[in-house]
Amino acid sequence: MEAIWILLLLFVLIMLAGVYAAVRAVRAAKRGIDRTVHQARRTVEDTRLRARQLAQPGAAGELAQLRLSLRGSMRATSQALQAAAPQDQSLSESLVLFQRLSAHAQDLEADLKRLEQEPDRARLTALLPDLRQRTERITHSADSLRWAVRDRTQRFAHDDLDSLNREIEMEAGALRHWTAVEPEEPRTDAGSWPAPEAGTRTAPGAGARPEAGARSGPEAGQEPEPPRPSLGARPQTEPQAWQKPWQQSRRPENTA
Repeated sequence: MEAIWILLLLFVLIMLAGVYAAVRAVRAAKRGIDRTVHQARRTVEDTRLRARQLAQPGAAGELAQLRLSLRGSMRATSQALQAAAPQDQSLSESLVLFQRLSAHAQDLEADLKRLEQEPDRARLTALLPDLRQRTERITHSADSLRWAVRDRTQRFAHDDLDSLNREIEMEAGALRHWTAVEPEEPRTDAGSWPAPEAGTRTAPGAGARPEAGARSGPEAGQEPEPPRPSLGARPQTEPQAWQKPWQQSRRPENTA
């Protein structure tokens, strides 16, 4: 009995999931159809306004031109905001301002569309300066907002690209670590004395061997030091130049 209830519950859940998926598919298809129909109507309306602008000069053609300018500016600004808003959360205030501006644009387009059926051309001509001024103000605001959003997006893109280039250069330098020039240290074996510095003299017999053909002693331009008497050396017996003749030597005594 419990197995039957479990199977029945699973069947109900599957049916509910199927109904939910079908409803979502129908809604998505409906949104796609509505979007396609809206784009088609907009394309047809723009084509009609362009044809009217060329075919009917004067007040009627200027009304068509004002509608085209208004629709194009608002559409481009809306697309720029919708594309940049998901990546930049600070554009929420800009979206609110654009919604308020869109309300004024819709009112103006409704007035322009209603005046297209106005039979009194003189009254229509009198209203054109005010309509032109309203259109210019709305399109100027929309263009300013759109270009500000684009400049902000491009600035962020440039900053991100500069940061990425610096990181890549650092990574490339780290990968080529063997190309870095390192100072070479003198190699010394264990237990050996370091090499003498340039300009220092080495004492003879201290491990330095004289080169072949090199002169030593007085011939090398160096005067030899006088020999020092050692403690055990015998005194000289030969007469010196400073001694007197009678001090030079003694006569041996006659032993005879």
